[in-house]
Amino acid sequence: MPTAAIVIIGDEILSGKFVEENAAFLIGELRALGVDLKRITVIPDDRDDIAATVREQAAKFDHVFTSGGVGPTHDDVTMEAIALAFGTTVIREPVLEQRVRAYWGDRLAEPNLRLADVPAGAELVYGKDQVWPVVAYRNVYILPGVPTLFRRKFVDIRDRFRTETVTIARVYIDADEGQIAKDLDNVVAAHPSVKIGSYPRFAEKDFRVLVTLEGRDTAEVAAAFALLVERAGTKVVRSEAPASVGQ
Repeated sequence: MPTAAIVIIGDEILSGKFVEENAAFLIGELRALGVDLKRITVIPDDRDDIAATVREQAAKFDHVFTSGGVGPTHDDVTMEAIALAFGTTVIREPVLEQRVRAYWGDRLAEPNLRLADVPAGAELVYGKDQVWPVVAYRNVYILPGVPTLFRRKFVDIRDRFRTETVTIARVYIDADEGQIAKDLDNVVAAHPSVKIGSYPRFAEKDFRVLVTLEGRDTAEVAAAFALLVERAGTKVVRSEAPASVGQ
């Protein structure tokens, strides 16, 4: 199962000026695509911090998605930082420069040309949008911080990351976690390929624990689900049978 990390870049997120939206969106997208999200990091608009964080995450995970720090102003340092992370330089990409000039025309301000700056050796990743690509360097995908643009650009290239579907089941149990711990241990031991999560709930009236079961092998998830329902018995309030979340 491919792994991923998200690096959210922006003083405005850490200061609370804006609520972070992009990681919340990408969590659901990656899950549906069958990508295992392992890390979310929020860091300031600091070149050295960005470089160190991206370099570390790129070495650990299959995909890294950055959000923010891409634009024409002084605090947009992501491109420079990623170039620093991998020991390369920033260049003005000719195709992007041409498109930036065409887009702004007579209204072009010199700083807008920074939108054509990329780490040397970067790949321009096109989806359905054949005009404005996503810039990628190795396994790092550099996305804008504005939520509407972030979503649009990721959705445009998301099929690039699609893998096998993930099957998920849920069991709602009216018992304390301690009362079902042995049942969960037995299911985990019998079906080690299935990821099982136990989540206590305190506001719901009809159940106290939500157990989720997920995995790539539909038959294994179904078998684990059946075993848990059998062992929990009358404690089960309701359940959601195994279903695929990826397409």
